Amino acid sequence: MRCSPSWISGALAAAALAALPPSLLAQAGDLPPAGYGTLRQDQIGVRLVTGQVMVRALPLDERVIRLLAPDAYQSLHELAQSRSAAIAAAARAAGSDSASLFMVTFFALEPRTQFSPDQIYVTSQGREFRPLAILPLTSGFAENRIDQRQQAAAIYVFEPGIEVLRPFTVAYGDSTSDAWEQSLQLLDAERSRARSRAQQAQPARP
Repeated sequence: MRCSPSWISGALAAAALAALPPSLLAQAGDLPPAGYGTLRQDQIGVRLVTGQVMVRALPLDERVIRLLAPDAYQSLHELAQSRSAAIAAAARAAGSDSASLFMVTFFALEPRTQFSPDQIYVTSQGREFRPLAILPLTSGFAENRIDQRQQAAAIYVFEPGIEVLRPFTVAYGDSTSDAWEQSLQLLDAERSRARSRAQQAQPARP
């Protein structure tokens, strides 16, 4: 039996919500529909370039990643789910039952580039957030070194409280970026389009 696209998207949304780790359940209110986004990570991720390294930081908040293209959304959702136990442990160690999650990727611009993973922090609503835990996603991340055109990625676990639907600043060492304010404009427009696509995909009632 063939399944309609609307059924598949609905099933994806239900499965994704059921599989949310505790750190993401608190974000489950007023979610855009899963499976109807079209954005790419490089369109909305906050980028900084300093020395020989380019850094990209992307919130792993469901209200954000559901607006990515379906494959990208599913990949990031599953990454967070796969680290749910470590995320929950880091949150509990800080006395919380939830956390703010980011995927941070370091790109090497020169051969044998060194990077400092603990130099990432976020400022939201006048408060500075530093990572509670860094959960590597790529092999060799702990070596703090990558070759040219290679990358190293990790999930960064912050205390809850980073307002991802409002402007925030990402810093790496002495470099800062307020680019999230522009990303919010793309997300706002895509949210409306995703909801419109979801409504159009619903089967007509008899």
